[in-house]
Amino acid sequence: MAANAPEARQEGRTRESTAPKAPKETASRQPEAAPVGASVLKLLAYQSDFWQRAVLYLDTLRQRAENMLEHERAGKPPLLDFDYETILDGRRLPRPANYALLRVTRVGEECLEDCLDETKPPVMIVDPRAGHGPGIGGFKRDSEVGMALHQGHAVYFVVFFPEPVAGQTLEDVLHVLRHFVEEVARRHTDKAPVLYGNCQAGWAIALLSADCEGLVGPAVLNGSPLSYWSGESGVNPMRLAGGLLGGAWLTHLLADLGDGRFDGANLVVNFEALKPANTFWLKDYQLFSDIHSQRERFLAFERWWTGFYTLSKEEITAIVENLFVGNQLERGELEVCPGCYVDLRRIRNPLVIFGSSGDNITPPHQALNWIPAVYPDTETLKAAGQRIVYLLNPHAGHLGLFVSAKIARLEHRAILESLGELNELAPGLYEMKIDNPTGDPDCHKPQFQVRFEERRVEELEYPVQTTAFERVRQVSKANVALYETFFSPWVRLFTNPWTAELMRQLHPARTSRLMYSERFFPWIGGVQWLAGMAEASRRPVDTSNPYRQWEAHVSEMLATTLEHAGTMRDNLSELWFQGLYGWSPPGKNETG
Repeated sequence: MAANAPEARQEGRTRESTAPKAPKETASRQPEAAPVGASVLKLLAYQSDFWQRAVLYLDTLRQRAENMLEHERAGKPPLLDFDYETILDGRRLPRPANYALLRVTRVGEECLEDCLDETKPPVMIVDPRAGHGPGIGGFKRDSEVGMALHQGHAVYFVVFFPEPVAGQTLEDVLHVLRHFVEEVARRHTDKAPVLYGNCQAGWAIALLSADCEGLVGPAVLNGSPLSYWSGESGVNPMRLAGGLLGGAWLTHLLADLGDGRFDGANLVVNFEALKPANTFWLKDYQLFSDIHSQRERFLAFERWWTGFYTLSKEEITAIVENLFVGNQLERGELEVCPGCYVDLRRIRNPLVIFGSSGDNITPPHQALNWIPAVYPDTETLKAAGQRIVYLLNPHAGHLGLFVSAKIARLEHRAILESLGELNELAPGLYEMKIDNPTGDPDCHKPQFQVRFEERRVEELEYPVQTTAFERVRQVSKANVALYETFFSPWVRLFTNPWTAELMRQLHPARTSRLMYSERFFPWIGGVQWLAGMAEASRRPVDTSNPYRQWEAHVSEMLATTLEHAGTMRDNLSELWFQGLYGWSPPGKNETG
């Protein structure tokens, strides 16, 4: 081939000289024809890819709806990726509540009995009861459950049932959790279990720790709010919701309309409203953009996210009035039973507080600002003999603290491997630092290092606006009294189980998902057939395609617009709140 190349070039020159010359205008058009043809081919390829992705995207939404219905028909069991057995059913205890204690027995085909270290304390993980069902702490192998098992701990998991026990209260829940802790300790020769609490479950564990001195071991509170009035203006708008809605009266109304039950879908809508760009565009576009790699992840998470659970009126109104509006926990004013007040100074077991600067549901302000409210200075904390360790992630969102596989493989593994050091710390406040992380669940110290750097309580300078929120509490009390006196009897008179179920089924959080189910729209079944054809002929285009780049650019513009709209809404909420309740100068750790 190389020897014949000069002859070919010479032959080409000879043919060029003897061939008739093309007109000048034809020669000038020739270079443009190839790019136009290539552009058309790229457009056609993009159109084919777009419609294939659209069909597969619709089929994913169809599958999500079917999964949602299947989960409901099965009774909404916990979504754990581990085999388990039920140890205690809280509904059968003398003071019942809709909780149950499970013991993890198997991982896939592997039995755990030979893998557990009997010298290590058991771990009891409690999932949040905030609208969704249980299981998010162990719905995949790289999770809190998976890391605890990997470290040789026996693992117990606290779940709850879709419906509360009639009249269930916070006191009933604490009573049941206390029974669970006692049972776990009894099964492990009186070793106090390590308690893991995610979000709402974190403050429930704090209540339990204050009530059960010496009964529980170290408590890990992940994204758990204990200081409800704290937050940063323009960044944490959820803390203003109680004031903007006039207090807790709306919670009473929704519970009455639910025939004494509060639909967890209402809480989910609140969470989704925090980030309109993600809720109304990014989450779905990420699925549409990369349908093959995102489909299973999307369906696994949505199975949990769309499993809406209910709370009793007594429970949800106590939570909203006493905690989120009243902020009574850090003030020592939370009365769980007549004459019984929760005092966080009674907590003696070590606490690990895991928060994130990227968490806009439970920011570090709400996770940590209770410490200077309870312990005015470092000397008071040390005199109480308490050890508090906090660990801050710079970027993770709220759910990432107890859902992200990356965080499970690093932070939670590091916490569990450092329990011995934690118990040996002198009383005081510490920040936990992790050096040289590997992200490998099979690695152990010293492949990564953990340091506990002593801090002072006085360094926690998160501002609060106590005076304004105190006004919110007073307004809420007045509005609740007005509603319960004049309106609640009439609402309950016209509410029955049928109307409550109708309202539940017509909730937008459900209808927006079930509209893709064949049960409600039989035509959607054709999408499954089209999806099979699209999958068989799938020819995805890469990101170098100019039309795919244009699509990404449009998506970015839409997301930015929605993000700006959310920011504007939050800023207006701040101004509205200030106009209604005044805006006292931020003070340091006021107690009102």
